[in-house]
Amino acid sequence: MTETNIQRAASSSVSDSASRSVSTGVSAIVPARNEEAVIATCLESLVAQPEITEVIVVDDESTDRTAEIVREVATRRGKVRLLESGGPPDGWVGKNYALSVGAREAKGDWLLFTDADAEHLPGSTAQALERARESGAALVSFSPEQITERWYDRALLPFVYCRLTKLYSYDAVNDPKSGVAAANGQYLMMHRATYEAIGGHGSVAGEVLEDVALARIAKRAGHGIWFGSGSGAVRVRMYRSFAAMWEGWKKNLYRLVGGTPRAALSELDASLPWMVILVLLVGLKLPWALFLGVILLLARQLGYGLQLTRNHYPFSFIVYYVPAAVLYAAVLWASYRSHVAGRVVWKGREYQVQVPGAAGK
Repeated sequence: MTETNIQRAASSSVSDSASRSVSTGVSAIVPARNEEAVIATCLESLVAQPEITEVIVVDDESTDRTAEIVREVATRRGKVRLLESGGPPDGWVGKNYALSVGAREAKGDWLLFTDADAEHLPGSTAQALERARESGAALVSFSPEQITERWYDRALLPFVYCRLTKLYSYDAVNDPKSGVAAANGQYLMMHRATYEAIGGHGSVAGEVLEDVALARIAKRAGHGIWFGSGSGAVRVRMYRSFAAMWEGWKKNLYRLVGGTPRAALSELDASLPWMVILVLLVGLKLPWALFLGVILLLARQLGYGLQLTRNHYPFSFIVYYVPAAVLYAAVLWASYRSHVAGRVVWKGREYQVQVPGAAGK
């Protein structure tokens, strides 16, 4: 669907804030592929939201007990039903196809797309609807609290999100005059009329970063976006192993920082403490330089600590600054190489990707 067609469809749809404020029934749609460890908690937290009228789980060819657990919850909770995706057709990412299957069956005026590892805290749906009413937004997205249990969680996740807030500040995303658009697929709620007007997940079928892509299409079509912190509303433990964390950011990070080699190099330059490293190396020969390097490193850590607190992470996580910077640079490099090679791997599937600028612009 071209941008012109999207705008025409949007102008003919009932997407103004006045009509959205009348009907507030929410359909929650959860894609699930081998989520037996987390799916029950997610479903119970969704069912407890009074504004959610149905919870649709789309099983994406799971090989574990995911479907069985969903059926058990559905037996106890009338709101829950299970669909089978049957696997993605050619050209589709599995998650995107599962979400499109759920959206076709949903009956609510609002569609809440959320991940199986998300826990929705009491009042979160009411809060999201209130954000939509206040701002007139057709798309509301929370960046969830990140549960960090292992050292690598505490190192990499806060560092990534602190970097992303520089690239996608909430103020810029929420400003209709700004071209910056973003959303977090762990909690993305969109009015049905807007979703259908922009072509739904079919418009981003092959995108590995479908949440940001949907936000960009919606904003370009003239629909309002509200994006903000999900602290106190929704929380997520994104990855349960180092390997899963590496695979996840390898899939997404290159695209998030701009999707071109030039953007990736710029991000590496901005995020790594090159001057500190250089001074410390000189300090191997000159003791005064070593002392200066330590002072510079402490200053960088302090600056990082202030970023952490602004983004609702403990200040004490500054102790992970050095491993965080190293991990960030390493996974960004791995993500770059994967995308330039034209393929990414996620949850046992390999996807072909086309990235503008991958040839070296």
